[in-house]
Amino acid sequence: MVKRMIFCMVFWVSLFGLEPVATQAETECQLVEKKKIKVEGYISKKFRKERKRITKEFAEMGNTRIALRVFPMGKTSNVVAVGRCVPAYIARHVLTTAKKYTGGIGSLVVQGFIPSHWIGIGTTIFDEPSQQKVTGEQASQLLNPSLDDKNFHALYQKFSKQNKLVPYFGLKVPNAKIPGNTNSTVLSP
Repeated sequence: MVKRMIFCMVFWVSLFGLEPVATQAETECQLVEKKKIKVEGYISKKFRKERKRITKEFAEMGNTRIALRVFPMGKTSNVVAVGRCVPAYIARHVLTTAKKYTGGIGSLVVQGFIPSHWIGIGTTIFDEPSQQKVTGEQASQLLNPSLDDKNFHALYQKFSKQNKLVPYFGLKVPNAKIPGNTNSTVLSP
């Protein structure tokens, strides 16, 4: 029985890794000519008949693979995610286009939770502790064409920084998604 438990633990640790964020940060970004940026997510239901045209509009910048689906219930979510190796010019184009066909830009997903060459628009796969709400002004700052790749990602990381405490059944508890933030202290509202 003990051998089985140890095998299961080793299997899961090797499958998911102990430090995915640290490992990811140490690797260099590949050029988009070698590894294309994957853009996937949802567009609002009202654009269902225009999906092919909209897909071409998203792909205008080149070096991208587009996988868009129609959200089954009206307007999509306003959550977007941009990987750390996505060039700023591609990210700006995709985010600007996404504002037209999705719920807009209302929350950003922390880059440590997403693949480096990936953009998600109108996405619903991330829970609230892994995202951060942004204002319209902050979204406009991200879309500033004068930002180079380094400054764009620094600003994105600043705006998507996770809260140390998250709501849980009416209480504020430490965010378990932040490494080293597993303190068991529970604070009242």
